[in-house]
Amino acid sequence: MNTVIETMLSHRSIRKFTQQAISFEQLDTILSAGISASSSSFLQTTSIIRVTDPQKRKALAEFAGGQQYVETAAEFLVFCIDYQRHFQLSPEVKPEFTELTLIGAIDAGIMAQNTLLAAESLGLGGVYIGGLRNAPKEVDELLGLPKYCAVMFGMCLGHPDQDPQIKPRLPQKVMVHQDSYQPLSEQDIAEYDAETSHYYQTRGSNQKTGSWSDHIHGRLSKESRPYIRDYLNSKGLATK
Repeated sequence: MNTVIETMLSHRSIRKFTQQAISFEQLDTILSAGISASSSSFLQTTSIIRVTDPQKRKALAEFAGGQQYVETAAEFLVFCIDYQRHFQLSPEVKPEFTELTLIGAIDAGIMAQNTLLAAESLGLGGVYIGGLRNAPKEVDELLGLPKYCAVMFGMCLGHPDQDPQIKPRLPQKVMVHQDSYQPLSEQDIAEYDAETSHYYQTRGSNQKTGSWSDHIHGRLSKESRPYIRDYLNSKGLATK
């Protein structure tokens, strides 16, 4: 096993950071690694907004549901689908097609994962902030995003001030299918539920009861940001 794989397997979301800044050299390396990520058809459909203004950070923390670390992390990056530059290059570009929105979202995720992995390889930590989509129009206005450019998620980066346990993931036998889709094994899920229940009860902070299945039921059995399609449509995306 090499150091890259060791870094991947030791991933934890970090939500508490020291006051130490990330150096210019580190940030430049992290962003360069992110930009080097794969991009569908070399379209390069992602923009990153680096937010340094304290008042904007405070507002974004509130928009994200009161996630205080958005305000205090050394760096906060916002990843956006961006077809504005493509449209400026060629008015014949058609950003309204849903396929292009999917490409933009996928590219943003790939770029962000490169970014976070690079940060973790330097001894830093971070966490994704999907909560920005709690108030996408407000975030959009705050950051001055143009048409054909839409917010996807944020990312906190900084020097970790906590050492959380690694959260157990679904086993390969549940997530990896060979040749065709395989039926879900109730036994496999029962074993994983027992593992996650133990993890929740014994982790160092935010202990709770329940299993992964309980979490899924609670999270996916209710509305999930039903305004997102209207937001994307208002940006000229996913209308066809």
